Amino acid sequence: MRIVDLSVTIEDHTPCDPPSMPTKIEYWGHDKGAEHMRQFFPTATEKDLPGGLGWSIEYIQLTTHSGTHLDAPWHYHPTMNKGEPARTIDQIPLEWCFSDGVMLDFSQQPGNGGKITVANIEAELARINYQLKPLDIVVIRTGAAEHWGTEAYLSAGCGMTREATLYLLDRGIKVVGTDAWSWDRPLSLIAEEFEQTGDSSLIWEGHFAGIESEYYHMEKMSNLDQLPPFGFKIACFPIKIKAASAGWCRPVAMFDL
Repeated sequence: MRIVDLSVTIEDHTPCDPPSMPTKIEYWGHDKGAEHMRQFFPTATEKDLPGGLGWSIEYIQLTTHSGTHLDAPWHYHPTMNKGEPARTIDQIPLEWCFSDGVMLDFSQQPGNGGKITVANIEAELARINYQLKPLDIVVIRTGAAEHWGTEAYLSAGCGMTREATLYLLDRGIKVVGTDAWSWDRPLSLIAEEFEQTGDSSLIWEGHFAGIESEYYHMEKMSNLDQLPPFGFKIACFPIKIKAASAGWCRPVAMFDL
């Protein structure tokens, strides 16, 4: 079996998130770890530890939306399915997190910052000659991953419209993903269009589709360019965080050799 890692690495002070969502990692090396370790063994001296060194540990400050993560309906709104209490990430049915994968490639069109429409989805499905089935895990390649590690990542890639999102959900899709920072178009571009038009339906339209129909989506994926259109499995089990709007995950694609 071949396994492809579809996640990014959580890093200290990544430029791929806005300043309001900082990621900070404090690394305790083996020297500092020895000091910490002796708190648990009060009578131990430096000579009692191999080379005078102890354990290494890290302290991390981040949001549940840092790095590759899986968003739950609670992130989008307090309700889902037109009135039910929205589920949090610890409530996701785990059987939805392991299924056949489908990769739709929009890295060339509709262009950077463009809208992925129902017509785009249908055209791509026709191109790869695939018919969606319930519980397929659909991942969207926008090309944004090419900018990972730079500030350009925040405004890179195209994004899903409300109608295109509901198109997938109406076909029984529950888990989806993107290599971009957001399932929607870059927020800065949406903000510009909203300022010009005053059309509030533009705001977070792909996410807000989850108010109408329950779904979960991964953001900040990687290596989607290594996937065929279909013929593989995806596993994307999130970390179980009580009552949280998202959980970090390390999605992988698996191919039989």
